Amino acid sequence: MEVAHTQCPARADTRTSPADSRDAPPHTSGPSAPRVLVITQNASVPADRRVWNELIALRDSGYEPVAICPQGDGFDSASFERREEINIYRYAQTPASGSRLSYVREYATALWRIRMLARRVAGNRGFDVVQASNPPDFLLVAVRFLRRRGTRMIFDHHDLTPELFLARFGGDRGIAYRLMLLLERLSYHLADVALATNESYRLIALERGRKRPEDVFVVRSDPELTRFQPLPGDPALKRGRRYLLSFVGQIEPQDGLDHAVRALAHLAERRDDWHAGFAGEGSALDDVRRLTAQLGLDDEVECVGWLQDAELQRLLCSSDICLVPDPKTPLSDASTLVKIAEYMAMSRPIVAYDLKESRVSAGAAALYARPNDPADFARAIGELLDDPDQRAAMGRLGRERVEQLFSWKHSKVELLAAYEAVLTRPRSSSASRWSALRKRWSPT
Repeated sequence: MEVAHTQCPARADTRTSPADSRDAPPHTSGPSAPRVLVITQNASVPADRRVWNELIALRDSGYEPVAICPQGDGFDSASFERREEINIYRYAQTPASGSRLSYVREYATALWRIRMLARRVAGNRGFDVVQASNPPDFLLVAVRFLRRRGTRMIFDHHDLTPELFLARFGGDRGIAYRLMLLLERLSYHLADVALATNESYRLIALERGRKRPEDVFVVRSDPELTRFQPLPGDPALKRGRRYLLSFVGQIEPQDGLDHAVRALAHLAERRDDWHAGFAGEGSALDDVRRLTAQLGLDDEVECVGWLQDAELQRLLCSSDICLVPDPKTPLSDASTLVKIAEYMAMSRPIVAYDLKESRVSAGAAALYARPNDPADFARAIGELLDDPDQRAAMGRLGRERVEQLFSWKHSKVELLAAYEAVLTRPRSSSASRWSALRKRWSPT
């Protein structure tokens, strides 16, 4: 799922202003450059690689992008930063603890802080376009006041929030789930144009979001290949073992690290010639560490935290197999898992559960296990460890797929087409939009 796209904060080439964003320097782009506000709540910028790629693409195409995002934990912490000619404004995040109430508190706080910061950053000039990246699905509501000044709106649909809710809270389709559907529809309705991360999400936009086909653009969260250049591996990362298995991504309940640990416990019953490194952070990290200890894998499994780009490349290039343990759910089956394309960009063979969009991304560059079966996942790892020729062939094929189909240079074309469309097409008035919304408020 698209949550997995928040990897490896890049810290190089940083210029930071005093902590108060009111001390920010004036914009230097020319007055004719379309001004774009990009909002994200799920992760800081530039740690969110999709959002950062979008900002860079807009900058390089003559736009003046500005970002509003939360502060990171130990990185991306300045309330204002100008990086690579992009102004980034960050607000203090109130992170959820995992309960439903804690998410309500986090999102309500974010809504207010985004709204206040957007008012201040808009200034007298305002914005030509505002792009809101979910989750959550109400960020366009926070900046709806900008529409009165002629601002166009784009909904950048990263994750299926209703399905994410089901994955986190046990399939409860009660009032909260129905509210998620309503908020998703509201975001689609407010947006002049929607960005979908794959064809499955595009279908959601057309059917559940009731968007017109010409108003939905597929912008995949594909890697920028300049960040993923194969390097010599580092044998020290294998901790004296023959093979290194790795995972890179968010460590949230829906991301399946518990499946990976259980699969490795099965693998440990058969062989001891491997070491595993998990790179990433998230609310499930402590649970993963506890499960690792319970299963007696402390010597075999190492959680290494967030990695910067150079460290990430070193880990991946040292890996013999990369793991995609996301279990099959309505969310994961429809979502593009960003780590798959990143693994392929580094010519790494993959073991994954058999999910619809994972097959679209990886094709024959992955070996697939029965969904949600850690024992079969372990079987696939062992089979691939015993076949170096297959690993090498899968690595080559993966890199070719990324270069030909799934690199950011292809996604950037669709992103810029979406911006051209939103700036050149006439839009309906705010009043008519809200009138139409009231007529179709109930989700299907």
